[in-house]
Amino acid sequence: MKIFVLLLVFAACLMAAEGNLRYTITVEKFANEAGWHGRWNVGDGFTTMMTNALHESDHFVVLGDAEMRNAAIAEQDLAATDRVAGGKKAPKTGRLTPAQLLVRGSITHVANTTEKSSGKIRFKGVSLGKSGGKGEVNITMYLVDSETGQVKASTEVIGESNRSGVSLGYHGSALGGLTGDLAGFEEDNVGKACADAVDQGVKFLEKQLEELQWEGTVILAGSKTVLNRGSREGVRLGDQFVVGEIEELVDPDTGEVLDYDMKIVGELKVIEVKEKIAYCEVVSGNVEKGMTVFPK
Repeated sequence: MKIFVLLLVFAACLMAAEGNLRYTITVEKFANEAGWHGRWNVGDGFTTMMTNALHESDHFVVLGDAEMRNAAIAEQDLAATDRVAGGKKAPKTGRLTPAQLLVRGSITHVANTTEKSSGKIRFKGVSLGKSGGKGEVNITMYLVDSETGQVKASTEVIGESNRSGVSLGYHGSALGGLTGDLAGFEEDNVGKACADAVDQGVKFLEKQLEELQWEGTVILAGSKTVLNRGSREGVRLGDQFVVGEIEELVDPDTGEVLDYDMKIVGELKVIEVKEKIAYCEVVSGNVEKGMTVFPK
């Protein structure tokens, strides 16, 4: 009976994740302001863990971090020269997915009390022992709107290595070199503390979705009405949206957009979903190309 109940809960969570309307997001490198130096780079490790955890949460369209995206740009620039073979496999410029949200922050404090014992963790070829004791990390995290550069939300979390109930697990290459038969840094106090902090951070970011206005655009109207959002962003068959014309209220002194005034002109219902687009039927109103779409 307990197993059946757990399966029902899991199915409900999965349905909620699939129904979420997702934003594109990228994680900037977290600065190691604590000055901690151990067996691995805590800033790089935390960035990697956060990127992986957001992807596994299925609540966001997760993009590579700045280093990954710069590497992709370098490959595109190289492909644009005559030094590599062309063709359909060559990466094209102008097609990187933009991030709507940025996650950045700092590691402000790291505490690591260890008791050595035998073990077989290896870091870049060097044998290390298991770690007892306790690890703790303090993280300050910001969620930034990439369009305005404004901080939408911020939080401070304290990750502890001995906290129970952490839902995330990380292994080997997630820390850039920590490997062995003890499954990566699951035996590393600071690593486990970071995992706890990431777990709290992801829950915080998911909570912020309730305060963010999701929107799309009508990119084709007429015999076919197409929305520029698809399954990747969480759109599902049967979803309904309101369509309207948006007028930006701009501060004449600073050029900053102060607010939006929307006039609703119609409604749409999704009849077919692809990865990046959705085909809709017009339920009511006169829908035209370029109009803005919001969840009903």
